[in-house]
Amino acid sequence: MECSVDGAKEAENGVSSSPTEIQSPVMDRNPSPPPDPADREENEDLDAIGDTVYSKHWLFSTLTRLIHMVTEHTEEDCEGQIQLPEEDEEALCRIWDMAMDKDVAGFLQEFKAADILLGVIAKSRCPRLTEICVGILGNIACFPETCLTLSQNEDLGAVLLLLLGDTDPPTLLETSRLLLTCVSQKDVCSLWLQRIRQQTSVCSNLCFIMCSSTNTDLLEKVGELVDKLFDLDEELMKSWITAQSSKEDDAGESHLDVASCLLEAAKQLRSESPSGLVVYLHICQLVTTIAEGIQVFAAPDGPGKALWDFVCDVVCKDLCQPNDLPVVLQEQSGILIQAFSVLQALYRCQDQWCSKTDTSLPLIGTILRVLQYHSECKDDSTSKEETKDEQLQTLAEVTAEFLADICIQIPKDTVADLVKKGFLTEKTCLTAVVSLLPNFKNSFQHLQSMLSETDPQLADVMRKRFPL
Repeated sequence: MECSVDGAKEAENGVSSSPTEIQSPVMDRNPSPPPDPADREENEDLDAIGDTVYSKHWLFSTLTRLIHMVTEHTEEDCEGQIQLPEEDEEALCRIWDMAMDKDVAGFLQEFKAADILLGVIAKSRCPRLTEICVGILGNIACFPETCLTLSQNEDLGAVLLLLLGDTDPPTLLETSRLLLTCVSQKDVCSLWLQRIRQQTSVCSNLCFIMCSSTNTDLLEKVGELVDKLFDLDEELMKSWITAQSSKEDDAGESHLDVASCLLEAAKQLRSESPSGLVVYLHICQLVTTIAEGIQVFAAPDGPGKALWDFVCDVVCKDLCQPNDLPVVLQEQSGILIQAFSVLQALYRCQDQWCSKTDTSLPLIGTILRVLQYHSECKDDSTSKEETKDEQLQTLAEVTAEFLADICIQIPKDTVADLVKKGFLTEKTCLTAVVSLLPNFKNSFQHLQSMLSETDPQLADVMRKRFPL
């Protein structure tokens, strides 16, 4: 269905309204009977959108009024931002909510609402209006059929990517949500990935948001978007990570590097949103799966050391305390998997900025405690259902592999300090050995050798319980 302002006026003129003066006509016949209720119900059914109770006419009139309003403000050529009238805001928010219905989303698409909203966004000088329009589009995009049609609109695609450079946090939030919805749809994700690759400002705009915003919801959604992009397109991740980010361009302006911006966003979310922190740790984990990412983190002047210190602090202070019950492990297993995966990758490349002999004693103690908790969960007959959880098993495997990396070359002094500070006891030591054998025999042998020099009695216990 084509939409125009003239068509809207015709529809409006066809609606009866109460006259200002009522005159009594001469009645030369009996008055007509009231409308048949069945006819009234039939008309209401014709006006309803699909199986909903929403009115086509009301929706048409509201969007038409929106066109008039934006056109008037454009013709006035006034400078600065404008305020959205309360009545119009309420009506548009109602459309925003209505668009969550599949029938309404389909009708809006048939009504060319995407083109209307695109025109409004392009001319809008009202942040709230822009936010609502993008939010409506975001709801329309939730359904595969309407998302496909919306995504094929090249002008809309270009405008939405440019909106990532907007300064209004609510608009940025809705734009990020819409883009995430689109790249999550398998039928159109390749189209959006191509656009994002071509629009170089996307990376810099997302980096700016991650390193400067304090809006928790926005940081979470941007993190989810970046995580999805990196998961879908490794080449895109490589190009963003390897950009000459920490240097200045010819104009003397410094660029933001993705890795450092990820760290800043994670720091901001640390106390506000554990779920958001998990997302950013997963992005960092994805970055460590490519050689280019490892090179960035291993560089002496790179963000590797800062990320290592931050994640160690999160693990040791926020997630695992000595007096925690094993049930805490089950609650934190998801974020611990991401954290240990990142730390293990950093540990393997940290020679450039940190000696492996400097590995945090509390971190090793936490690793031993997690393995001990996992062992207790397995032994606890009341936790049989929980021990079947694949996430817990994955955590145990990741933690054991990380411990093996540490133990394969752990120095004697570190082992002595672990024993002295109570991190390495007979109980945790036996738990560690169970985790290291049989897959990491060399790590076990090196740990036993170091124990023989620092605590022969503990080493003898290990030797008797686990003779090779």
